[in-house]
Amino acid sequence: MKRVPLVPTLVVTLCVAAMIALGIWQLHRKAWKEALLQRYAANIHEPEIAFPRFPDDAVLFRQASGFCLEPVAFDLEGAGKAGYRVIAHCRTGAEGPGMLVQLGTTRDPAFDPEWRGGMVRGFISHAPTHQSLIGEIFSPAPQPLLLVADTPAEGLAPNGAPDLSAVPNNHLSYAVQWFLFAAIALVIYALALRRRWRSGG
Repeated sequence: MKRVPLVPTLVVTLCVAAMIALGIWQLHRKAWKEALLQRYAANIHEPEIAFPRFPDDAVLFRQASGFCLEPVAFDLEGAGKAGYRVIAHCRTGAEGPGMLVQLGTTRDPAFDPEWRGGMVRGFISHAPTHQSLIGEIFSPAPQPLLLVADTPAEGLAPNGAPDLSAVPNNHLSYAVQWFLFAAIALVIYALALRRRWRSGG
């Protein structure tokens, strides 16, 4: 009688079950992301609001305005073919989290902005965080927001228009990958058992 080894079979079964569960979770994430993208598409046409004091993904892509009392620092972030995004860290009052403003783009990696603040109008987007994908998935902190200015600061090229395609929606491909991993693990284990039985193990 051909015996199935208990411990290896249990380990493989648990791993396959975990992979299938992750695939199903990604399918749920896909439905959630599609609903979110529909909301973002509607946000583009909503009336202007004040830039939120605290992160809130529900207002992404909405038109907003804010007043920068004073830029206290500037960052240059990669922007693909556009070169670099120039982001100002603004003070908005004596207290509070302040505001990030994307002033425009430049191809000069040593660009030194002369912008001194003021009223800014644009749309709300996510600010760069430099977190890994795993870190973003498991981090409890919401991703910070920034105001993408409609009018660029002096010496900068205009920012791009709101682009929903910039919001990743790869959950279906991730789900397929997990299901494939589960199938491959089962095939490999079945072949290993077959080899073991043929050798009389």
